[in-house]
Amino acid sequence: MTDPILLTPGPLTTSAETKSAMLFDWGSWDGAFNELTASVCRDLVGIVNAQDEHVCVPLQGSGTFAVEAALGTLVPKNAKVLVADNGSYCKRIVRILGYLGREAVVLPHGEQSPADPARIDAALAADPAITHVAQVHCETGTGILNPLPQIAAVVANHRRCLIVDAMSSYAAIPIDARSLRFDALIAASGKCLEGVPGMGFVIARQAALERSSGNSCSLAMDLLDQWQYMRKTGQWRFTPPTHVLAALRAAIDQYLAQGGLAARLARYTENCAALVSGMRALGFKTFLPDALQAPIIVTFHAPPDPKYDFTEFYRRVRERGFILYPGKLTAVDTFRVGCIGAIGAATLRQAVDAVADTLRDMGVSRVAQE
Repeated sequence: MTDPILLTPGPLTTSAETKSAMLFDWGSWDGAFNELTASVCRDLVGIVNAQDEHVCVPLQGSGTFAVEAALGTLVPKNAKVLVADNGSYCKRIVRILGYLGREAVVLPHGEQSPADPARIDAALAADPAITHVAQVHCETGTGILNPLPQIAAVVANHRRCLIVDAMSSYAAIPIDARSLRFDALIAASGKCLEGVPGMGFVIARQAALERSSGNSCSLAMDLLDQWQYMRKTGQWRFTPPTHVLAALRAAIDQYLAQGGLAARLARYTENCAALVSGMRALGFKTFLPDALQAPIIVTFHAPPDPKYDFTEFYRRVRERGFILYPGKLTAVDTFRVGCIGAIGAATLRQAVDAVADTLRDMGVSRVAQE
């Protein structure tokens, strides 16, 4: 049986080399595994040119684990965090802050509107009690790309701290710590690096991490304790995701051999163009205009035809070898298609053909919204 292609924002389709790396067992305290961890952390920091002032702290679990760990460790209990909200993952940050007991100031935006640096600037000027800004770079709920360089410049100008959720952008959309100041950049193994899910990581400014003692209310999620133990012993505090890390090492090796960020962005951009042009030819409309669309995941309006049902649509497309993603919007009926993973434009064109065949079989003739 052939595995279906995952047209999702992670987990995603991985290469044979990455899968093969998980066929070996590792001792969690063994020196070879410690060196594997160290090499991955060095490369993760290097991808964003952050080796001068930042350190990488890996963490067991999904990307959201790492987001919560970063907020819980690097944001003091009496701090105040500004969140420009234009999607579901921004809302998740606000929810995490509520669980952590940190005060949040929400700056609402429409889901088709990028976070506005001018509004962030005004909010910071109006409220000197705001200490941090938490910013999602690519909002995976819609695929919108927020203007991180401009936002980072505003935050730096106000001498506040910036925490970036770069889950869906890290290693594919340019981020350079030499010109973009941040206290934390958060991503995960199963996204644009094309590893498997199970490990998040935080690229933290070492000075900010060192002054975070006492902030975390959780032992397992305390990044400072994790980093200090790793620095002292070379080991993870608790059972590490050994096979996930080995797969990530293989994925990073392929990433570097294939040309790094520039090559990854070029392939994803080509994937996105093939997907969007093909779906538009079928009559689908994208939720976002092209100028705001990141080449990571694309949100499409669902067909208004009464014969369309997403569950049935999903099942039939899956039978043809492709797994799609449901919509993340509450007010608009949509579905999403990912452009990332170890796939090329030809695969996206095949997926469009599968969608066309499925619509025909379902008797869906009205695809576009009026």
